[in-house]
Amino acid sequence: MNNNTDTKPVIGLALGSGASRGWAHIGIIKALAEHNITVDIVSGCSIGSLVGAAYAAGNLDKLDNWISSMTTRELARFFEVNLNLNGFVDANHLTQFMKTTICDEQTRIEDLDKPFGCVATELQTGREIWFTEGSVHEAIWSSISLPGLFPPINYQGKWLVDGGLVNPVPVSLCRASGAEIVIAVSLNSDLVGKRFNRQKKNSTKENNFLNSITDTLKNYSSSLFKTSDEKESLPGLIDTVVGSMNIVEDRLTRSRMAGDPPDILLTPKLSHIGLLEFQRGKEAIEEGRKSVARMLPEIEYLMEKL
Repeated sequence: MNNNTDTKPVIGLALGSGASRGWAHIGIIKALAEHNITVDIVSGCSIGSLVGAAYAAGNLDKLDNWISSMTTRELARFFEVNLNLNGFVDANHLTQFMKTTICDEQTRIEDLDKPFGCVATELQTGREIWFTEGSVHEAIWSSISLPGLFPPINYQGKWLVDGGLVNPVPVSLCRASGAEIVIAVSLNSDLVGKRFNRQKKNSTKENNFLNSITDTLKNYSSSLFKTSDEKESLPGLIDTVVGSMNIVEDRLTRSRMAGDPPDILLTPKLSHIGLLEFQRGKEAIEEGRKSVARMLPEIEYLMEKL
């Protein structure tokens, strides 16, 4: 900790993995700023790397505006209904999105307005890979490559996949980057045990896009795109995989935080939002703001002590 009382401590923000629930990070960042809490260092995992990079590049408002205007039809452009063996995210459309809302394709991590880093997983060895320099786009792609949705990314001869497999909330990276105070965001704290017990009020209205996806995946996509069919049935393949990953990420996050706890932990309540319901960004952003409001007394107490 910095012993100079005239110098403010370096505050880091560790943004966790969680697919569409990651839009909550935007609400959290904006709520912190509104309470005069300045973040100096940003680390991210998976969707946290994407939002964190936009923030570090000074483009968070651009990302927020894009998300707030997203429709289900716009979301459909990011997916290829005809699945292949590597995944069904449309790489070209996602790349264009990143160029227009995150940063230019030539931007390097060293050029960002704030120190930034993100986490990926080496597929062959399970090693944790940190990106703290080099191409921003390459770093994001490596960190968000959730198996089944994205193909693995080849980086310097290594195949990389989603960082959530090894470090879902990268507090360790944030501290290693120089943060003295770490505010961490866990998006999966209320997910375990809830994906197979959906309430009817949380169902979204069926539409042609969701029908085409669910027709293609048959009974395997219920945890990705919710439908109004509430009939109890044997969990499908994707239900099982996603539910299992929720358990792994939640337990891994708890384990890693036990050894390296953040100073503040924010836990937005997002179990009502499906894995790929990116069009529900406004809801996620608002819950991000609420999670800051719930912890504000503790945050302010910590800041007053420094």
